[in-house]
Amino acid sequence: MIKHTHKAALLIVLSVSLVGCADISLTAPVGTEAASKASPVISPRFSPTPSPTQTVRPSPTTTPAPTPQPTTVPSASPATPTPSATPKATADPAKTKPLPADRTPYSWYYMKKKTGQVPDFPHETKSFTSDQKAVWVGTGKKVYLTIDAGGPLIEVDLMLKSLKENNVKANFFITGNNIKKNPDYLKRIVADGHYVANHTMTHTDFNDLTDDQIRKEIKDFEVVYKQITGKEVGNYFRFPYGHYNAHNLSLVSDMGYTSVFWSTAMRDWEPRANGAEDPYNDIMNNLHDGNVILMHQGSVENMQALDRICKEIKKRGYEFGLVTELQPKK
Repeated sequence: MIKHTHKAALLIVLSVSLVGCADISLTAPVGTEAASKASPVISPRFSPTPSPTQTVRPSPTTTPAPTPQPTTVPSASPATPTPSATPKATADPAKTKPLPADRTPYSWYYMKKKTGQVPDFPHETKSFTSDQKAVWVGTGKKVYLTIDAGGPLIEVDLMLKSLKENNVKANFFITGNNIKKNPDYLKRIVADGHYVANHTMTHTDFNDLTDDQIRKEIKDFEVVYKQITGKEVGNYFRFPYGHYNAHNLSLVSDMGYTSVFWSTAMRDWEPRANGAEDPYNDIMNNLHDGNVILMHQGSVENMQALDRICKEIKKRGYEFGLVTELQPKK
């Protein structure tokens, strides 16, 4: 009888311990509004590697517990429990104080429709004022190819060859650190007649910066660009990660820039399962009038698909334009 009691007690201990192994992370289910509005981000939302604390390893015991413990939460010191006699300090009011309305952080997104139809865009765009200069889609049979170069500069020769052979002028949003390290890259783009815009010096999230830091990010890029090209940079701009708020949008506008968002993008900072076929399908399945396409220089699949993308867009009757043709809504 003692042996059976021993086994039963051990089974109960193991069963209670294994409950702690369940992953209780909550995610927006596919098809919900939250999922449909998720915008492309630079890093994955969830870590692919579980934390070591997610795994509870039961410790074997040879002595059955005569009395069940009153709680399932393990104590840091079983022999001497130390209940908290003093409540935790109240949270810092400065950190819990609600943000001013114009500091509410936003992340750009769009809601795709059927091929050929212009997507829907964030509701906050309806509250943009005339002094908050921003564009994200044009009109008519025009496509605006924008290439962000804030990361690795992959397949530069192939990219420039594909653009030149298709007589396509693209719009490049490059970081200052990239052109400082790779001045010849910038010189080749400018020599081929492409448009270069300001993408900040270090690609830092503007929602984490002060006004002075934001001005410095933009001004430092202007200085480096002029040092390399001898010219002033164009007055179009893209927020790193597409993260912004109303205050920062006004600040950038006051500096003379029009912010450029997009109406087609893809998860091209990650390897594509089907190679160059994926970026091609992403773009062609969302092709629409005034399409502002965002692709990243750091994706080898993008560069491999670029020639085919340019040819097919033209075949469908579209022309390529520069973002300077896009004007903010009054």
